[in-house]
Amino acid sequence: MIRDEVADMPDGGTPRTPDRLRRRASRLLSQLTMRSDRLIGEGLARADARRWHYAVLASLEEYGPGSQAELSGRSGIYRSDMVGVLNELAERDLVERAPDPGDRRRNIITISPQGRRRLRRLDKVLDDLHDELLAPLSPAERDELVRLLTRLLDHHTRTS
Repeated sequence: MIRDEVADMPDGGTPRTPDRLRRRASRLLSQLTMRSDRLIGEGLARADARRWHYAVLASLEEYGPGSQAELSGRSGIYRSDMVGVLNELAERDLVERAPDPGDRRRNIITISPQGRRRLRRLDKVLDDLHDELLAPLSPAERDELVRLLTRLLDHHTRTS
């Protein structure tokens, strides 16, 4: 952890971090990412879940069944990590594995009814955590922030 994470707003309320650092979008995004990751990770842990559980369940709900490779591409989870995530979800009866009729060497993963219920509960957990994270912003500002971040991410995803 870098020391300036706690140095931005000392007891007196006056920022100690140099203004030229406070004006750098990359630094602000980095600082907020650390705080967001901690908030979301801890909040999901309290709900006995991990962010990858949510990513897989959301992908299955939105796009339907898929192979492990397809789920990896949809969710951003490395293929080497996907087996472990799917094992955790299968142990909780949140997903079902079945041989692919077109290629018996691979499995097709489907969200179970219990997985759908779990996803709805995790949606609520994440809604509450995002309310906490974005508390200083109005609903319109939250929408604008998401729109701008999506635009930036889409641009850099296309160019890399």
